[in-house]
Amino acid sequence: MRRFLLTYIILTTCSVLAMQAQQQLINPTAPGRDRYGNQIDPSTQPDSLGSGNNIQSLPPKLYMWHLSETLGTRTIMPADTAALDYQNTNLVEGMRGHYNYLGNLGSPRQSRIFFERDDNYPTIFLAPLSQFYFRPDQLNFTNSNVPYTNLTYYKAGDKLSGEERFKPYFSVNVNKQLAFGFNIDYLYGRGQYANQSTAYFNGGLFASYIGERYQLQATYNNFYMKTNENGGITDDNYITHPEEMAQGAKQYEASNIPVRREQTTNRNQHFYVYLTHRYRMGFKRWIKKSTGEEVSREEKASIRKEREEQERQRQQRNSRQRADSTRTDSLNTVLPTDALAAMSDSLNPAVPDLSGRKAVPDSVGRNRPARSLPPPPTADGDSITEEFIPVTSIIHTFKIARSYRRYQANNEPDTLYADPPYVNTNSSFSRDTTTAFSVKNVLGLALLEGFNKYARAGLTAYISHKYSRYTLMNKDSAALQRYDEQEIFVGGELAKRQGKTLHYTIDGEVGIMGKALGQFTVNGHADLNFRLGKDTVSFAAHGYIKNTLPSFYMRHYHSNHFFWDNDDMGKEMRTRLEGELNIEHWRTHLRAGVENIKNYTYFNQQALPEQYGGNIQVLTATLRQDFKVGILHWDNEVTWQKSSDMTRLPLPELSVYSNLYLLTKLAKKVLTVQLGADVRYFSKYYAPDYEPATQQFHLQAGDRRVEIGGYPIVNVYANLQLKRTRFFLMMSHVNQGMGARNYFLVPHYPINPRMLKLGVSWNFYD
Repeated sequence: MRRFLLTYIILTTCSVLAMQAQQQLINPTAPGRDRYGNQIDPSTQPDSLGSGNNIQSLPPKLYMWHLSETLGTRTIMPADTAALDYQNTNLVEGMRGHYNYLGNLGSPRQSRIFFERDDNYPTIFLAPLSQFYFRPDQLNFTNSNVPYTNLTYYKAGDKLSGEERFKPYFSVNVNKQLAFGFNIDYLYGRGQYANQSTAYFNGGLFASYIGERYQLQATYNNFYMKTNENGGITDDNYITHPEEMAQGAKQYEASNIPVRREQTTNRNQHFYVYLTHRYRMGFKRWIKKSTGEEVSREEKASIRKEREEQERQRQQRNSRQRADSTRTDSLNTVLPTDALAAMSDSLNPAVPDLSGRKAVPDSVGRNRPARSLPPPPTADGDSITEEFIPVTSIIHTFKIARSYRRYQANNEPDTLYADPPYVNTNSSFSRDTTTAFSVKNVLGLALLEGFNKYARAGLTAYISHKYSRYTLMNKDSAALQRYDEQEIFVGGELAKRQGKTLHYTIDGEVGIMGKALGQFTVNGHADLNFRLGKDTVSFAAHGYIKNTLPSFYMRHYHSNHFFWDNDDMGKEMRTRLEGELNIEHWRTHLRAGVENIKNYTYFNQQALPEQYGGNIQVLTATLRQDFKVGILHWDNEVTWQKSSDMTRLPLPELSVYSNLYLLTKLAKKVLTVQLGADVRYFSKYYAPDYEPATQQFHLQAGDRRVEIGGYPIVNVYANLQLKRTRFFLMMSHVNQGMGARNYFLVPHYPINPRMLKLGVSWNFYD
């Protein structure tokens, strides 16, 4: 608690200092006072338009970006101000309903779309909490000319079983290069069903310096995530056949349905400090402001000749001034100091040396620092500016992270597990703990793209070192067992990101020491954009080849009811190829891909990690087709996927999302209104079950094996945006009680019943 209180105090202090710094940046004098702090009469002060007393504020200009975690490469992204489908941004099932989850806000989840599953998390325990937890490469860095603040609030249900989420985000610039800010996220889901509440908190700081030569981005985030576990309901008939369970009533109250666990909690605490910085070396060149073209050799020669003439005239003027100064000294004329300084400054202005590197003496022998003059206009009158062209950069990335997990169960029935406890052998009490700590450094050297016409792509080489320490419980003694691992990789990247037609990126790394030995990864991406008649067509291809060792906790984990050491696990080989076609005018997006997996690692029916030595193939295709007639819109997405081994890798063959709505502008086109309803549906399949003690999804056991799916989930909503404010009202799961009533996204975990949800997001630029 002290850590979170300290984080809150630091964030509050930084926000106050940031607002003061930005006020000084925009207006160095406080309202009603001059620069010396004296009070002035506002009626005597003109406004920015030359009359009246109003102060004209700066128009907001901002941009955001993400980083690649390894090399810190920036990818510019639009600010989150879009109003379309804002009502879906806080859904645990995702914007288009791709995730299975336990029913409550923030609860563990897993994507049904195999190609969207992401295992790039510090530990396997953080991956199911992806709605709340984010990595450094998922943080929004911001640069703006005015302070930027976003306040987002979400609420659903009542005070007894409802859910809330509050997310403040603040960013301020000290100057054009330096910016910093903070982000806070508080999530509290009380839960419609018993023993299901979630309480999550994150507080973070971030800073960036984007200079001409030196660039730095850093962030600190501290996460605390508490999840109460109920193990699912005891009998699915409470949902599917409530009339049989409620003794003739229409339905059973969600909060009164019996659950399999009580007094059971998972706690995950994680923090990281991430820093990436680089120093760029290059040269400067003159370019024309109007066209951005480099100044030609002939124009440079003309400018150089004009500069030489200016230098000759300067030297002659200085000679005459030195002669006048000598004559004045010989007459022994005594002048006041202020007058002499004024005369020296008026008669002998310091003329900078053209090289811009030496101090130029004035007539009284003082050395004044040289300043580089802007280039004179070209012959056609076009103004010229200097542009820095980076050629190479030295990159360093640093990350330190610590993750702590505790599973506590105070009253475990004997029927939950087939095997006796491994640690607390004489008790029904479990208190499993584990800690993971890591430090990673990456050092890279980059030859940058575009510094001349032959540098069509950028080339980067790097070496990385990661030290990891894990502590696990020990069944033979109270002492913890420690595992240390070292990983050293060398890698590189070839990328073309500039231009409008063709872009590509090829990156890879290979392990050379420690646990990294024998591992390698190669990723590729390319996109081609061109015009076809009046349409804009984009084609993209993605792919990778990975030969990686399963993560540490797939190889080692010690707890009261689950204990494994899989030192004999082999490396998992994955090969994926995927293509995308986007036709903007037709509102069509098509994606298809195939993946082959050898040594697939998964959690089996006993919720233990297992590796299959054969090959598994996954085929997938997704079609997004949107229609529009006036203000009527109909957006659709259909995903088909097929697993060659539905026993070890079960997937629904069909997933559908459809959204029918009216979209228009009212009140002199300042109010954007979206009214509609959407539906999510997927075909039946034996979806993975969930084990609270390991916090992982696993294959269903035979005694409780059930199919889920075949049930549409319908939401009705009103989504509005008024200038910089977005808000929505949604009635979720309006079709509750209709049809088969099989509203499970995870076996034995029903989703919430019908519920009114609302949310609002304010953007402030001051």
